[in-house]
Amino acid sequence: MPVIAIVNRKGGSGKSTLAAHIAAWCARQGSAVMLGDVDRQQSTRGWLKRRDAALPTIAPWALDQKNVLRLPAGITHVVLDTPGGMHGFELARVVMFADAILMPVCHSVFDRESAAACHAELASLPRVASGRCRLASVGMRIDGRTRAAESLREWSDATGLPFIGSLRETQMYVRTLERGMTIFDLPPQQAAADLAQWEPILQWLSPLLYPVQAANDPTPAREPITSRLGSSRLGASRPQNLMPAQESLVHGGRLTMFAPSRPATPVVAAPSRPALPRAESTSGLTIPQFLKR
Repeated sequence: MPVIAIVNRKGGSGKSTLAAHIAAWCARQGSAVMLGDVDRQQSTRGWLKRRDAALPTIAPWALDQKNVLRLPAGITHVVLDTPGGMHGFELARVVMFADAILMPVCHSVFDRESAAACHAELASLPRVASGRCRLASVGMRIDGRTRAAESLREWSDATGLPFIGSLRETQMYVRTLERGMTIFDLPPQQAAADLAQWEPILQWLSPLLYPVQAANDPTPAREPITSRLGSSRLGASRPQNLMPAQESLVHGGRLTMFAPSRPATPVVAAPSRPALPRAESTSGLTIPQFLKR
């Protein structure tokens, strides 16, 4: 299953905003997505508790009998929101389980310097250096009246960090997140300008999250992202069965330790996406072993 991690050492860079929106976009594609909050503050888990049950479901961590956070059954996509200040072995452990890392960067000298140091450490890790874990940056809280976006792109090019898009500074993000929503949950005409800014980011993510189907796979091909952004539902048809044989249930898989404690059982295709657990209190939880400080 694809695992996307949002990483930046500097606090306040927009990691939770980016993570929540990517998870919401996956949910609108019909995917069974989990938004895992690695930060001890559990910001995105609090956001999930405010999310309306009528919206496409995003699952939080599941709990086993020992109160350990684990991957819920049936999950097909994982988005990880990570804390600030990650470095060394803590950062390497997240990279070990990620297929891609997005680094949100604001337009200030402090943000750029912090992001450059984080990128240098990430680039030295084998999974990133070999291309098994892809890496890119996204400009956050960009003032459209300035050259901030162009400056960040020039900085990224000089740093060797791919720059895939920028998101403007707007109260639209603040208001939607306060209601447990994202701009992907709004009517397209209400968030047209922001959806247009997301298009290059989603173009970069889409091959990672939804690889091209094999020739003998009966699943219909996905429509272009551009056309989905203009529709009332941002997504093409997905297989009705959202519980395929998962890597998390295979011995040696990258997310084996997150597998549910009960044995895997044969899965029968259902006519609709299975209900996923909603956010609960996190007091007294044990963080997954590979993410412990």
